[in-house]
Amino acid sequence: MKMVMDRIIKGGFLADKRAYITSGVGILSAVGAYLVGDGDIFGMLQTIFTLGGIYFLRKASEQKGDNNGQDSRKISE
Repeated sequence: MKMVMDRIIKGGFLADKRAYITSGVGILSAVGAYLVGDGDIFGMLQTIFTLGGIYFLRKASEQKGDNNGQDSRKISE
């Protein structure tokens, strides 16, 4: 029982995917609002580009690894 509760509290298999889920749901809701007439094209595009930027920033920070890009360009002393 304790293992199940720990898994639920820590997020389970969706633990590291919150940014992706938030971006996807936001984009879908922006497109849906445009399609039913609650928003205009400019508001939809602004939302898509903003949430898409969040998605790609998160993806780029995951690919850096453990050193966070500190050793990517060593400058000799």
